[in-house]
Amino acid sequence: MPIKEIKIKIVEYNSIKELNQEDKALINSAKIATDTAYSPYSNFSVGAAVLLENGEIITGNNQENAAYPSGLCAERVALFYANSKFPNIAVKSIAIVAKNNNKFNSIPVPPCGACRQVMLETEMRFKKPIKVILFGEKKIQIINKVTDLLPLDFTSDFF
Repeated sequence: MPIKEIKIKIVEYNSIKELNQEDKALINSAKIATDTAYSPYSNFSVGAAVLLENGEIITGNNQENAAYPSGLCAERVALFYANSKFPNIAVKSIAIVAKNNNKFNSIPVPPCGACRQVMLETEMRFKKPIKVILFGEKKIQIINKVTDLLPLDFTSDFF
């Protein structure tokens, strides 16, 4: 019986000061996006900022709904808007920030499975890796491509 091992590369930083200006700006945009999240039920606000190859930054935040699961995550809000407004421009990177009861999380919060799938579709659509930046006050994680977040991916190759 063959055994396969899946390895991913995650680079961790202890402070935002260690990052380059582009990544810092993207994180700050995602932080600002948390301020207008609609999260009255969970008090868990998530902001996402997408950097496009043309330099545009598109933000999104989670939008909850009393009729769960009718809401939408920040990552999908940002990516769908970016793909709608700039359909031919590739996504370079995405920063994701979460806060609970108005306090930024100390450790990074990874995207849910549905968001990972949408991120993967976007990466595959443009045939370019998307850098994923997960922010926490005490730790920042950077993953250089979405396929590392979703190694057993579901793609159009199956049909």
